[in-house]
Amino acid sequence: MADLETAQDLDAHIAAVRANIRDLTEQAAAYSGAADESRNADRIAEQEELLAQLQKRRALLPE
Repeated sequence: MADLETAQDLDAHIAAVRANIRDLTEQAAAYSGAADESRNADRIAEQEELLAQLQKRRALLPE
């Protein structure tokens, strides 16, 4: 992942990840089947982990 230097960069990345989670959740609701559900759950978990990491980094930056 590229080094994000500014609060504005992190805020934009956080917003994008939140949108990805929202989209993946909507996709998961639309699809059925164990393989689809498992894959979507994995993708959502990855995005949630990324979001947590970005939020920690953002908390360390001055307002």
